[in-house]
Amino acid sequence: MYPSEDRNPTPMEQQDGGAGLTKLAAAAACTAMAVFYVAILYFPTLILRLPPPNSFKSFMIRRFICAAVSSIVSLVVCAFILQIRWNASNVIGVYGIRLDHSWQALVFPLSLTSLMYTGSFVLKILSMSRASNEHFNSGENLSNVCIRSAFLKFIDLVVSITSNVSYWRNYFVAPLTEELVFRACMIPLLLCGGFSTYTVIFLCPIFFSLAHLNHLFELSTQQNFSLLRACTVVGFQLGYTVIFGAYASFLLVRTGHLTAPLIAHIFCNFMGLPALYSRRSGMVSVAFAMGMLGFFWLLFPLTSPHLYNDRTDNCKCWHRYCNWD
Repeated sequence: MYPSEDRNPTPMEQQDGGAGLTKLAAAAACTAMAVFYVAILYFPTLILRLPPPNSFKSFMIRRFICAAVSSIVSLVVCAFILQIRWNASNVIGVYGIRLDHSWQALVFPLSLTSLMYTGSFVLKILSMSRASNEHFNSGENLSNVCIRSAFLKFIDLVVSITSNVSYWRNYFVAPLTEELVFRACMIPLLLCGGFSTYTVIFLCPIFFSLAHLNHLFELSTQQNFSLLRACTVVGFQLGYTVIFGAYASFLLVRTGHLTAPLIAHIFCNFMGLPALYSRRSGMVSVAFAMGMLGFFWLLFPLTSPHLYNDRTDNCKCWHRYCNWD
């Protein structure tokens, strides 16, 4: 896993990533983790023969438990495969779970990701402006209306997050378990298997997309979608997950901090798809274009390994930040 400081890796270590791990074994392990992440969701009913949940909340809680078990199993198996020295700092460090540089891992990736939603922000501002004008024309106090509206929306959001199980899935359980399995576990495996950094960034999302193929079965059997419609919906989901998965993998490889892709994942789930245009105003399209230009301009500066690590010289760690120009 960690080449010695006083010698160069042998040809076998270079081929196997220095951990006795081949590319085929690394890819097979990642495939097994992706399949297990999905298969365990059906374990209670198909294997344990438990009765179907009597409510949506019970159904989601059961899935939360399955996802948590899958994540823990993947973390343990990955540690054995990579032959990590068994102490807390080594284990969690390999997975990018760190407390140091936490504010950088929160602020910089969140700021970078928000640039993709510049069009969405402008669209929201325009909508609020139109609503404010309507209240102003009706003679209401504009400041009181804005304050009351913002306060009520905040209260609704807090209540929804604490009581709505779907919010827990979208903003807590799914991002955390998916980042643990599909980034924290798979990226070290693939890098130690000898895959190049860029290959890992574009290969990880393929495994990530496999975890969403079960939606095709659920749409066609549980929601009675036609095969064509189900394939269209799932195809769009797969395309989106591949793009986001590549970005999340990029963040973890660059920063070595799991918080970076995790906060981006939560934020993207909260925002949904970026607003590309609006029929009411061309400003949304302009804002989106400007935001994307800013995103690509700041992509490497805001993910510079020097911002997230005290030392970047002679690096021997799994995220290989010393190999980036």
